[in-house]
Amino acid sequence: MSKRAELIAKYAEDLKTKCKMTPDMALLEKVTIGCGPAIYSADSETVAGSDQSELETVKKNFLMKKLGLPDSPKLMEAINAVIDTYGRSERNKYRPVVYYMLVKHFGKEKVYG
Repeated sequence: MSKRAELIAKYAEDLKTKCKMTPDMALLEKVTIGCGPAIYSADSETVAGSDQSELETVKKNFLMKKLGLPDSPKLMEAINAVIDTYGRSERNKYRPVVYYMLVKHFGKEKVYG
């Protein structure tokens, strides 16, 4: 099994156990690939849910640039809802899992079509 396949399996397990979601594996794989080499670095693989500047980066670089959403308070509300779903106390909030839940939240699956 490749390193990426192992990571995707780990992310799917987080979605099932910590987020209580059944992952769409094809979409999860596309979102993971879209994260690029960030998934291979322990620091960039995770999202610091309590770091406001990190959440702003997710908003600007992922929600606005990648998904093409207009800036509004709903973006940060969605990010916070996803962090709550994942668990604020959860130490490792994996970027592909957070991004996957945001894609689902906004119904933007076709971006990865």
